[in-house]
Amino acid sequence: FEFAYNNSWHASIKCAPFEMLYGRKCYAPICWEQGGERVIEGPETIEVTNAKVAVAKEKLKEAHTRQKSYADKNRKELEFQTGDHVFLKVSPVRGVRRFGIKG
Repeated sequence: FEFAYNNSWHASIKCAPFEMLYGRKCYAPICWEQGGERVIEGPETIEVTNAKVAVAKEKLKEAHTRQKSYADKNRKELEFQTGDHVFLKVSPVRGVRRFGIKG
């Protein structure tokens, strides 16, 4: 499940989380034997990763703003006065709850 989640395209960041973090597409486990060349990475990796995190945060902020505008488009302010009739939603509770002495 985690592999599928990290490698699927997310609308909020406009790419897969793995691709955002590592800058390349992830190979499926069946392709791991092929692999590329191994590279020892240093401090520049931290800078690149921090830049990617900043881009991800910016894209998430944009997605949040876009989703808020969609939600606000159909929202209307409700005001109630004393004596108004309203529907009350009561969620079902699991089983009968009894309070008191146990045992």
